[in-house]
Amino acid sequence: MVRNSITIDVEEWFHVCGAELPAAGIPMGRVTGNVERLLALFALSGVQATFFMLGCVAEALPVLAPRIAAAGHEIASHGWSHSLVSQLTPDQFRQELQRTNALLLSQTGHRPRGFRAPRWSLNAQATPWAFTILAEEGFQYDSSCTPLAGLGDPRGPRVPHRLVTSAGPLWEIPPLVSPALLTNLPTGGGWGFRFFPLALIERTVRQLNRQGQPAVFFVHPREVDPLGPRLAMLFWREFITYGFRCDAAPRLAQLLKRHRFVPLKDLVAAWPVA
Repeated sequence: MVRNSITIDVEEWFHVCGAELPAAGIPMGRVTGNVERLLALFALSGVQATFFMLGCVAEALPVLAPRIAAAGHEIASHGWSHSLVSQLTPDQFRQELQRTNALLLSQTGHRPRGFRAPRWSLNAQATPWAFTILAEEGFQYDSSCTPLAGLGDPRGPRVPHRLVTSAGPLWEIPPLVSPALLTNLPTGGGWGFRFFPLALIERTVRQLNRQGQPAVFFVHPREVDPLGPRLAMLFWREFITYGFRCDAAPRLAQLLKRHRFVPLKDLVAAWPVA
């Protein structure tokens, strides 16, 4: 059976790129309960996932990353500040990686092997230098490039592929999308995972698995918190961020029963190095 992956972007409910935050600082903490709900769901299904930890969240809630790691899940990097990579200089990007890696290593005893940029903001067109920096900093894989119009390259690969940088190889692992007549549909996570028919998502998973390819899903903790707070934003941004704000957990539970899932690091370990 082909192995797939569930990934979690560990960030607070207000970490929404481009949204206006209140002037006063918002305390962190709501993410903890949402992560606990996800951990319970994974434990019930016997599934291990990859958690992309935001450095500022790990610093503010120092028991969170150790709690996730103790449950057997992979801890990867989501950067430090939830800033778009395209808005960082190469030096700032490297500093965020190093700061997050040092903190997660001290908290869990393991150095992150993978990285995911906030809002898929790492790509060959806007930030070609970022892949080399990831390789230089010892990362084995990246999961930041999405084959979706507006966020990435809709003509880009839909399956994991090996990148060659001047610092060495790096695996790129895109999220699940479903091909449609005019474009790809965002069925692997976010509002699309909650909106599109489960039958479409299942069909896409089966198609990939028949090709020997994994399906990679992503979930934000706020998506299992249907009564949680919202940020005020324009309608289209609100829909993309929250959709109809239904709970993603029941649909996720169905997928966990029907398919095999492992952390991304386990997928990468089985792929050729050269």
